Amino acid sequence: MDRNLALNLVRVTEAAALESARFLGRGDKNAADQAAVDGMRKMFDTLNIDGTVVIGEGEMDEAPMLYIGERIGKAVEGCPELDIAVDPLDGTNSVAKGLSNSISVVAVGPKGCLLHAPDMYMMKIAVGPKAKGKIDINASVEENLMNVAKALNKDISDITVTILDRPRHKELIESVRKVGARIKLFGDGDVAAAIATCFEHSGVDVLMGIGGAPEGVLAAAALKCMEGELQGKLTPMDDEQRERCKDMGVDVEKVLTLEDLVKGDEILFAATGISDGELLKGVGFYENNMAKTYSVVMRAETGTIRFVEALHKLDKKPEYAK
Repeated sequence: MDRNLALNLVRVTEAAALESARFLGRGDKNAADQAAVDGMRKMFDTLNIDGTVVIGEGEMDEAPMLYIGERIGKAVEGCPELDIAVDPLDGTNSVAKGLSNSISVVAVGPKGCLLHAPDMYMMKIAVGPKAKGKIDINASVEENLMNVAKALNKDISDITVTILDRPRHKELIESVRKVGARIKLFGDGDVAAAIATCFEHSGVDVLMGIGGAPEGVLAAAALKCMEGELQGKLTPMDDEQRERCKDMGVDVEKVLTLEDLVKGDEILFAATGISDGELLKGVGFYENNMAKTYSVVMRAETGTIRFVEALHKLDKKPEYAK
């Protein structure tokens, strides 16, 4: 995998973030999402890649999308064939409401490396590198948290579990409280929440709960780069979704490991903050039509993690002219 592609992926997520950030707090999540999609597609079309979207915007949210199967990139002779997973705006509600932790995300791998996850829910558990190998999605909450606490050399009362704030997690939240661990709820954007488990400054040790399956693949790409761990199990909500899994050859009883979700080490991941979060600052707009973005880009092959702070002179970028 050409390492120069990593920086180009940052340009892709920057473009989505710059467009979407203009809708911060305006109450229109679909407009914010459409802006992110348009910005991301426009930048992808400048790259010398032959890409196919295998994880795109989902029908679940009835949102605009870079659709699954869409071909992107210039596709010039000799360029690499790539699987591409995108979430132009992870945290649509956060942007619409002016809340934190929304990001634009891309993961890339050679053809056949990224799981074509159906657009449905997935039960997930994720940890950083220090607790790798100590989790089991089929084990009890107590067993998992005790094992994580031991791996991190912490008392169980000092372990922090991050959980998506949804009614479906009532029992999970009660189980975590019963064990005595701390809980940090988040309202939207579970890719950033999973990544947070790999950074000590986030204060998060474990991600638990049910979120989107496509977001699970994106999070898995990042965690593979950072040598963390994510396990997932698809949770179809009705017979139609179960049939869809069957048609795709996906076993809903199977525990999906990191290698099932993201095969091999030729994986690149990039994200840019849209609204301020624990992982990345959001887009800032300044006088004289200037903007600042904060991004992270990772390579699984080398384990390199780069944080990129960029100042954009928007007058020199006609695509951002307002």
